[in-house]
Amino acid sequence: VMDNHSSATEFCLRDFPGSQELRSTLFVLFFFFYLVTLMGNMIIITVIGVDRRLQSPMYFFLAHLSVLEILITTIIVPVMLWGLMLPGTQTISLTGCIVQLFLYLAVGTTEFTLLGAMAVDRYMAVCDPLRYNIIMTSRTCNSVVIVSWLFGFLSEIWPVYATFQFTFCKSNLLDHFYCDRGQLLKLSYDDTVFTEFILFLMAVFIIIGSLTPTIVSYSYIISTILKIPSASGRRRAFSTCASHFTFVVIGYGSCLFLYVKPKQTQAAEYNRVASLLVSVVTPFLNPFIFTLRNDKVKEALGDGVKRCCHLLKD
Repeated sequence: VMDNHSSATEFCLRDFPGSQELRSTLFVLFFFFYLVTLMGNMIIITVIGVDRRLQSPMYFFLAHLSVLEILITTIIVPVMLWGLMLPGTQTISLTGCIVQLFLYLAVGTTEFTLLGAMAVDRYMAVCDPLRYNIIMTSRTCNSVVIVSWLFGFLSEIWPVYATFQFTFCKSNLLDHFYCDRGQLLKLSYDDTVFTEFILFLMAVFIIIGSLTPTIVSYSYIISTILKIPSASGRRRAFSTCASHFTFVVIGYGSCLFLYVKPKQTQAAEYNRVASLLVSVVTPFLNPFIFTLRNDKVKEALGDGVKRCCHLLKD
């Protein structure tokens, strides 16, 4: 416990309780998830970059989504793995904590914004195909991506600044595997209620604000698909949206549990599980969702494997 006048200059992260055998098992599991996440998302980025069949707005956005998934898991998982491998050595400086929290929130916000844009892109492709190529030009796509990244990073400057205006005097022990905002606020003797409420409203604005165009777009998409007379036509139309829709359900579902709650200082166990969904499970699933549910990506991957085999034979 620290005195009432000094604020922590570094924090000790408390990762997962349990025996060393359990910790070793978790290390192997999360390390495997991390490697698959990196490799899978990098393969998606590479295939989209080199295959001409995937030179369209949907895949351009998907490549950026894969970059974001790599970033969000890399911000969290290496620190978590270090703590599992060498228990008792997992400390992080105040500056490191600020940087980690800011990057985690900024990348997450960018991802939400991009998911909303991808939903509108799918709406244009299904509901207004004649004007799709006129509206969704490369200039439009670049502008959407730039705005998404700028909004994600600029919108999180004040929330992180406000969080670290408090003094963390109670202790420097964070009951989490990364610098979680809720657990940070627990360490302060200051009155954090008003700031927590403002942070809650901002989380609602960002998540619900990006979810709204997704819900509206998919309402129109489903309505349009149901009007297609043939079953094969309906199936083909929905297949262009299935991957994005699946990712939206998983991504938004886990983040709604994690961020849209009035009380930021919630139970550590609850936050751990929700954080694992956001930073480990969702990035891990991303390559499978966008390859197994997408025929064009599967074809491009198959052709890429064949080319590699031919090169090795030669």
